[in-house]
Amino acid sequence: MFDIGFSELLMVGLVALIVIGPERLPTAARTIGLLLGRVKRGINSVREEVEREIGADQIKLQLRNEEILAKERKLLEDTLKQATSVGADFEQKLRETTSILNSPAVSDTEQKNGVDSKPEPASIEQDKQQQ
Repeated sequence: MFDIGFSELLMVGLVALIVIGPERLPTAARTIGLLLGRVKRGINSVREEVEREIGADQIKLQLRNEEILAKERKLLEDTLKQATSVGADFEQKLRETTSILNSPAVSDTEQKNGVDSKPEPASIEQDKQQQ
């Protein structure tokens, strides 16, 4: 990380021995080791907390996506129900129209009134002779 070699560590050790002195050097080394350990643990805890937050954000995003998916599924189901209903109505109207078109040319009301839609052949010949 800092790219410190053995010779540099040896130089730091010699300077520390001269500055601090041989009696206090072990205590200073222990204190420095404890401080470095605390710093390392602190950095690790911050890193873990950030990873947990990122994980929580991903979970929130996933829950939001699932909520949107559920709404879209419900909308799709409602649309399908409406389309099925419209299709059934259309099919019923088509059957009614087909039955009307397939019914005889003379309606029931015309038969009751005595109206015949087809003229008799004899009356056609009489009409021609009269002209």
